[in-house]
Amino acid sequence: MRLSHLLLCSVFIFFVLYAPQPLLSLFATEFNVAPAIAGSLMTATMLPLAIAPLVYGLFLAKRNPLLILRIAMFLLGVGCLLFIYAPSFELLLLVRFLQGLILPAALTAMTSYIGMSYQADTLQKNMTLYIGSTIVGGYFGRVLAALFSDLWSWQSFYYLIAAMLIILALSIPHKRFNLVKSTEVLSPLDYIKQLKEGSALKLYGAIFCMFFCFAALLNYLPFILKNTFLINNTRDIGFVYSGYLVGALASIFTPWLLKKMTSAWRLLAAVFVFYNLSIVLLMSHSLLLFLIAFTLFCGAMFVIHSTAAPLVNKISHAPPSVTNGCYVSFYYSGGALGSLLPGVVYQAHGQTAFMTTLLAVCLCGLGLILWAQRDGKNITRG
Repeated sequence: MRLSHLLLCSVFIFFVLYAPQPLLSLFATEFNVAPAIAGSLMTATMLPLAIAPLVYGLFLAKRNPLLILRIAMFLLGVGCLLFIYAPSFELLLLVRFLQGLILPAALTAMTSYIGMSYQADTLQKNMTLYIGSTIVGGYFGRVLAALFSDLWSWQSFYYLIAAMLIILALSIPHKRFNLVKSTEVLSPLDYIKQLKEGSALKLYGAIFCMFFCFAALLNYLPFILKNTFLINNTRDIGFVYSGYLVGALASIFTPWLLKKMTSAWRLLAAVFVFYNLSIVLLMSHSLLLFLIAFTLFCGAMFVIHSTAAPLVNKISHAPPSVTNGCYVSFYYSGGALGSLLPGVVYQAHGQTAFMTTLLAVCLCGLGLILWAQRDGKNITRG
């Protein structure tokens, strides 16, 4: 399978995950639910994303990842059609939950394919390109969903996603794939043995904290823009997500940044400090400063992500499907909690308390990286 084809699949898969986010205030109004309840449309998808990879990592270690990707994309396309015709908010949640069960199969299949197909510097390069494709998918999934909703209807964008997912799924080549490490995972206990490695566990924990903060901010951004800055139009809300694109540029420069640092751990620590500072700036009620801080926040997050994903593949002794399944699990565990719990704080206490909560979690992530850096001085430059 060509890498370009894989990256295009990644873009549309991430459309599925993030398209509802800029529409949360619209769904809250349409179905007469509170902001935190509307935010559960993201939680419903991220919760199974947090749990399912623990099983899928084992399953994919013994299966052709391209076959799994083909099936998962076809089912996601069908799920988008079901989402359009769901008559109640409860059924919207059910469809999102089912999509959340399917998404980790697709994500783990893609990262496993890359992990098994490439090595060393090529692994770093192609994993960075993959992460760049997830950024593109996340950005345009949000912006186009908001734009289609403003020009036509939110359902129209879901028709487009469904059609493209099915077409791309059918175009994935039918061929055998050499599963070199498929015999290494014999039981669920073998799956979690990698957690005995302190540096890997701390890195997973830091990724949990990172995405907790990111999911929280992007989930409740439409409500902050509406309540603090009086921005109500879905198209304008969608374009505020443009700061997200800086993440794509930042992630592309990650290999260059790694060469300038003595180790990947040092880069992670430095960028986590920057991540914390951007959250402090996000407490501002000045729209210009808020937008600048949001852009910096997105850039920092994706540098962390594009550094940590290849690093964990290098330091883990488990098969690629297991290593990446665990990474996806911690990543979306943070997203599931971040898309719900801070919303309760926001509803009760407002923007400043919301950002303070994110700052506390982000500081924990920084602490874990510093701890791992101290214990992992023997890890060579990433």
